Amino acid sequence: MNPEHPSLTRFLTRFLLQPPAPGQQNLPFRQAAVLVPIIAHAEPTLLLTRRAASLRKHAGQVAFPGGMKDSSDSSLVETALREAQEEVAIPPEAVSVIGVLPPVTSSTGFQVTPVVGVVRPGLNWHANEDEVESVFEMPLYEALRLGRYSALDIERAGQSHRVWLSWFDDYFIWGMTAGIIRQLGLQVAKAS
Repeated sequence: MNPEHPSLTRFLTRFLLQPPAPGQQNLPFRQAAVLVPIIAHAEPTLLLTRRAASLRKHAGQVAFPGGMKDSSDSSLVETALREAQEEVAIPPEAVSVIGVLPPVTSSTGFQVTPVVGVVRPGLNWHANEDEVESVFEMPLYEALRLGRYSALDIERAGQSHRVWLSWFDDYFIWGMTAGIIRQLGLQVAKAS
């Protein structure tokens, strides 16, 4: 993908100038990946989903498209691209993967690798209603603004954990998703 938009070019330059720290090499057996889709509009956006209320885990939460690594996936990048196609109909060939962020551990025990990709605009995405209630876009400049995230320290299993919280329109973004977006914002800010 050859980005032509100044704000997308600025984001890519900052992201690539300060690559994310390498992730952990000894990942647990339960691995998953999410696609962090940046839509290459004139003013880039971040594509997010709200999970279906009928799901057993994380019902109704804002999330990135993604899920558990299948035995047929050759890599976690392939997992993220497959899941994005299954959940919101983003074809893998429409995504230019620019890197991955360090893995994070979910509250359900998965090691989740965020895969950052630029998606060409004009795709007709639609939600897989079994998994996704809605799909929405958030301006990238707004998503990466670190001041929009509030910290909440909670105790789980005798250990303190910091959870990040934010609102966008009627969407409450928190937990792993907010943490991934905030990490991306920190990554870009380092190269400023």
